[in-house]
Amino acid sequence: MSVPAAYTGVILIWATTPLAIKWSGESVGFLFGVSARMLIGLAVITLLMLVLRRPMSLNRKSLQAYAGVAMAIYGAMSLVYWGAQFIPSGLISVLFGLTPIITGLIAGAWLGEQVFTRYRTAGMLLGLLGLALIFGVDFSARSTEGLLGLVVVVVAVMLHAFSMVWVKKIDAQVSALELTTGGLLLANILFLATWLLSGFSLPETVPDRSLWSIVYLGVFGSVVGFVLFYYALKRLQASTMALLTLITPVLALLLGRLLNNETIGLVTYAGSGVILLGLLVYQFGLLRITCRD
Repeated sequence: MSVPAAYTGVILIWATTPLAIKWSGESVGFLFGVSARMLIGLAVITLLMLVLRRPMSLNRKSLQAYAGVAMAIYGAMSLVYWGAQFIPSGLISVLFGLTPIITGLIAGAWLGEQVFTRYRTAGMLLGLLGLALIFGVDFSARSTEGLLGLVVVVVAVMLHAFSMVWVKKIDAQVSALELTTGGLLLANILFLATWLLSGFSLPETVPDRSLWSIVYLGVFGSVVGFVLFYYALKRLQASTMALLTLITPVLALLLGRLLNNETIGLVTYAGSGVILLGLLVYQFGLLRITCRD
């Protein structure tokens, strides 16, 4: 596979994932949408592990790392799917663009990494300003559910970032495929338990758009995108990979507007722009520091 093709594939998958998440829960409920997606993802990646004859590591550190990944898959994704019912899909992508900034803050507090450099601090402040703009307009214009959806997605981003730092701290010597397989396995157990405890029943019918969105997310969003990302990561410069978090939110906003008639106010667009600017300063300021050192 060519590197440009892999890179383009990651952009397309990441940009379309928020809209697919929104569609996958239509008429069937967010819990069915996310549970079905993760079950398909587990089936696909287990088959991949069998074809590649990759064994699963089951030592203490590996199990802890799988639990860390499951936190993001079960916890963060459950919140995202719930929040997607009430906010535009493109805004989900913008908020997840904050992941590097939030991850840096958590890593600084937990792992002692250098955080408050000039560029990183400026990027963090811009990200907070963008959030303030988005929440400021929503407090006056959005419903209570819309506001709660925003808060829940921001919490999901924080949980996702915490999970990544936790997995890094554990430092289990396992492959990315093993991490994903172990995380998906534990997450599916938690989704099943949630179904049983909540008393949810299977939907009588699944609309075509929801069905294909679930299949797309299970195969491409949960497995193919992950493999393509790491394939490109090994062959491209960090600065090129950092552009992903800037390109995909813009495309996600456009796709939400064109394909789902999502309306976003000018102030929210401005807030999204400030967040992306903060991410640009944060990411490329970090690269300058890394190159200098």
